[in-house]
Amino acid sequence: MATLRDVIRQKPWLGWVLFTGTVVIVFLLGLLASSIVERKLEALIAYTPQVEHGQFEPRNEVWGENFPRQYQSYKKTKEGSFKSKYNGNAMIDMLEVDPRLVVLWAGYGFSKDYNQSRGHANAVEDVRNILRTGAPVNGVESPMPNTCWTCKGPDVPRLMNEAGIANFYKGTWETIGHEIVNSIGCGDCHDAKTMNLKITRPALMEAFERMGKEINDVSHQEMRSLVCAQCHVEYYFSKKKIEGVSYLTLPWDKGTSVQAMEEYYDGIEFSDWTHAVSKAPMLKAQHPGYEVYLTGIHASRGVSCADCHMPYMSEGGQKFTDHHVQSPLNNVANSCQVCHREETEQLIQDVYSHQDRIIENRDKLEELIVRAHVEAKFAWDMEATEEQMKEILMDIRHAQWRWDYAASSHGGSFHSPVEIGRVVSSGITIAQESRLKLARLFAELGHNTEIPYPDISTKAKAQKFIGLPAEKLKEEKELFLKEVVPEWIEKAREREEGYEVKMVNPY
Repeated sequence: MATLRDVIRQKPWLGWVLFTGTVVIVFLLGLLASSIVERKLEALIAYTPQVEHGQFEPRNEVWGENFPRQYQSYKKTKEGSFKSKYNGNAMIDMLEVDPRLVVLWAGYGFSKDYNQSRGHANAVEDVRNILRTGAPVNGVESPMPNTCWTCKGPDVPRLMNEAGIANFYKGTWETIGHEIVNSIGCGDCHDAKTMNLKITRPALMEAFERMGKEINDVSHQEMRSLVCAQCHVEYYFSKKKIEGVSYLTLPWDKGTSVQAMEEYYDGIEFSDWTHAVSKAPMLKAQHPGYEVYLTGIHASRGVSCADCHMPYMSEGGQKFTDHHVQSPLNNVANSCQVCHREETEQLIQDVYSHQDRIIENRDKLEELIVRAHVEAKFAWDMEATEEQMKEILMDIRHAQWRWDYAASSHGGSFHSPVEIGRVVSSGITIAQESRLKLARLFAELGHNTEIPYPDISTKAKAQKFIGLPAEKLKEEKELFLKEVVPEWIEKAREREEGYEVKMVNPY
C-alpha cells in the first residue's frame, strides 16, 4: 500500500491541497480561540464594577455604570410609541375613551383624571401631572397621602430606611415631593452587593407574614414575579393600624381571589369612598395583576412575569435580561416565541381574540353598573330609606368591585381569560340583581316608568353630571407644575450632589 509521501510524489498538487486545507483549518481554529478569549474578556469587563454604591442609592444611572446594557434597555421604558389593540405605552386619556368611567368613580379621584399607564421611567413625572394628586400650592394640601409615592421609585426605600415605614406613609403627598425624583428602577428590585432580586416594599413582606409564609424561602424564579408583585397588586390604605397613618396593606389575609379579598374588605367594613351619585360604599381595585396572573396557565407552568415582560436578550455575546419592561406584543420573538412556535401575527391575533371576548362582556357589566348608580340616585330622590337601599348598595359595590378587578388588572384578559371571564359574568349577575331590587323598590314607591338617563357621551358631559369642576382643577395643576415642581427638582439636585460614589476602576 502506497504511503502518503509516495502519493504526493506522484501527485504534487494533492500536497498543495492538503497544505492549504491545513492552513485554513488552523486559521479558523485561531479565529474561534480568539473569539472565545474576546468574549471572556468582554464578560469580565461587562461585569466588573466601575463604581461602588450602597443599597439606598436611588439614581438609576449610577447603578447603570456597572450594568450598562441593562440600563440602556431600561431607558427605553421612557418611550411611548407602542399601541396594541387595547393597550400599549402611549399616553391615552381613558376618560375620553370611555366617559362612563367618570360616573363609575364619581366622588373619587379617578373621575378627575385617569390615563393609560406608561413605562417605568415615567412614573414620577406621571404622578406629579395627574389631577388626582391635586395642586398643593401656597399651603394647600394634596388630597392624597404620602403612601401614594410608595411604588414610584428607589427614593422610597431610601426614605423608609431613613424615617421608618410608618413615618414615610404619614402626611400628605406634597410633603416629600422634593425627595422622590428617581423613577422606578434598579434599587427597587436588586440587592446592591449581589445584584440578587430583592423585595424592598414592606407591604408584600407583611402580607406574606400574615399568611404564614416566608418570603425569603421562595425560589429565584418566583422572585422574578414577586419583585413585580411589590406594586402590581391590589392594596388599600389602612387607617386603623397606626393612628394618623395611611398604612399600605395588601388584603390577602383570606386569600388572593376576587371573592376572598371582597370578604376581607366586607369583614372590616372598609370602603375606599362613598359614591357621589348612588351613595354606595365603594371599593376601588388598584391593579391586581399578580393575583390574576396566579390563576392563569402561565403561572401554573412556572412562567414568571419577567419571562414575558423582561425576556433574555443577547448583545455582543452577552446574555442578559432586557430591562425594557413592556408588553410582550411589542417583542414577540423574544417573549412568546421562545415557547410558542406559531407565527407572530397568529400569536397576536390569539391575544386580541381573548381580549375581544372579555371586553365585550366587561363593557356590558360597566353599562349595567352605571345605570344602577343612576337609578339608585333616583331612589334616594324619591326618599327611599337607608334600610330599603342597604342591600341594593352592597350589590352595586360587589358588582363594581368585579368590574374594576377585571379592568384594572391590565392584561388580565390574557393572563387568565377563564378567571376574568368568570369574574365578569358573576358581576353581571350581581348588577342585574341590584337593578331588579331597584325596580321592585320603585314599584313600592309608586314609580313605574323608565328612569331618566343622563347624557354622559363625553368626558366633559360626564364630569358635569357628577359636579366635577374639571377646568378649575386643570388650572390649579398648571400653577403647581410651574411653581412647585421646579423647586422640588432643584432641592433634589442639591441633595444628590452630596451623595458619595466611589470609583472602583477609573481607567
